[in-house]
Amino acid sequence: MTAFLEFTNISKSFPGVRALQDLSFTVPAGRVIGLLGENGAGKSTLIKILGGDYVPDTGEIRIAGKVHRFASTRASITAGVSVVHQELQLVPELTVAENLMLGRFPKRFGVVNYRELFAKVGAVLQDIGIDVDPRAKIVDLSIGARQMVEIAKAAMFDASVIALDEPTSSLSAHESEILFRLVDRLRKAGKVILYVSHRLDELFRLCDGCVVLRDGKLVAWHDSMEGLTRETLVREMVGREIQNIWGWRPRTLGPVRLSVSGVSGPRLSAPASFEVRAGEILGFFGLVGAGRSELARLLYGADKRQAGELRLDGQGVRINHPRQAVRAGLVLCPEDRKTDGILQGRSVEENINISCRRHFSPFGVLNMGREAETANDFIKRMGVRTPSRHQDIVNLSGGNQQKVILSRWLAECGIKVLIIDEPTRGIDVGAKSEIYEVLYGLAEQGIALIVISSELPEVMGISDRILVMCGGRIAAEFQRPDFAEEKLLAAALPDRTAAREDLQ
Repeated sequence: MTAFLEFTNISKSFPGVRALQDLSFTVPAGRVIGLLGENGAGKSTLIKILGGDYVPDTGEIRIAGKVHRFASTRASITAGVSVVHQELQLVPELTVAENLMLGRFPKRFGVVNYRELFAKVGAVLQDIGIDVDPRAKIVDLSIGARQMVEIAKAAMFDASVIALDEPTSSLSAHESEILFRLVDRLRKAGKVILYVSHRLDELFRLCDGCVVLRDGKLVAWHDSMEGLTRETLVREMVGREIQNIWGWRPRTLGPVRLSVSGVSGPRLSAPASFEVRAGEILGFFGLVGAGRSELARLLYGADKRQAGELRLDGQGVRINHPRQAVRAGLVLCPEDRKTDGILQGRSVEENINISCRRHFSPFGVLNMGREAETANDFIKRMGVRTPSRHQDIVNLSGGNQQKVILSRWLAECGIKVLIIDEPTRGIDVGAKSEIYEVLYGLAEQGIALIVISSELPEVMGISDRILVMCGGRIAAEFQRPDFAEEKLLAAALPDRTAAREDLQ
């Protein structure tokens, strides 16, 4: 088949990092090609070169035979390219319709015709199957809904080349199905689609072939998915065998570390009560909107509790602010790393030390030597891939950003409870194993872990016990011997909620 999209000898370097090296491959029209590789393999860099965010050091891109070397995102869009990045690029204070039509507002007598704007966007969203109010502000939407808006934006531009970078990382099962149908429709319309995902089941379902990158180089090009296995792709991505990604192992549990009694908040439909023991990994599972992240924020003091009591090691604690939570020994790795986790524009060193520096910087005077020592120690201990501790954290992959956030809390003194929300969202299979190993190590030190995940295999693979949330309430509890996908999914389905009792 004739190539429609061609990458030829693409190379890109950053200070201390060779992100891409002489990368070449071609894609015919009407094909969905998976782009695979560990975090840091070069996938997002290639997508950003295609989208005009980066200019390659060498090489060229051809679209329909025409050579391009995009110097801006506008140049890329003009050439018929649409990119949905892993980090969403929406204006929070504008409406859905305004974001989708930015720069192309319909006008009447020189004034924006909002009636036409909302009607036009509403019709497009309905056609695509996305149930989002065009009048809603982006800031008021869930992460999943924002992702759907970003995907709708790509579909509206009538682009000939579409790149989707981890598009389902924040989507519910229903939203993912809408996306899959849209991808099929775009394929039939002759579009080229580059599909980046660490969820291999999606790749086998959607893709016609795949490209595997490792350390910025092309290591495999598969023209068809037929005959490929998950094990083959994992081996090509990481350069080694990974027999058991979860690596769960039993451990002796201690006394109750955290007791939660009757905690309620604006997004919970019933008070939540549960306990987690020292050394235990307690999983929380539920569909998007079930209330898992909302409960975590209430426990951490990021949102205000309406009622309820927390006890740490048997002692009542008052947590109305994250600062109080951290000083009590309860910390949170949030769902949205970019917005709530990392300090953008700051170095890896600063991101690691931001909380613990109060222990060794009396009178507000920074101990730079101690900060450098702490950062270097955790970069080595956690295997953070960075050219130096001075690197801006936004230049790190998602997996390495997660390791830095974990390092921040490990550097703290006296951590008793770690809540980690979506621990491996957008993280490759090799880095997942490394993150899980860190979590097991913390549990073996006696720290109580609350792991929130929308990936059922993940929460079943690493948890000692699972609580299922549905409709803003804890709906069921499962011990490890009773874990079964059909049981957990049945407990998570909204139409079964009314028949259940609260677990008090």
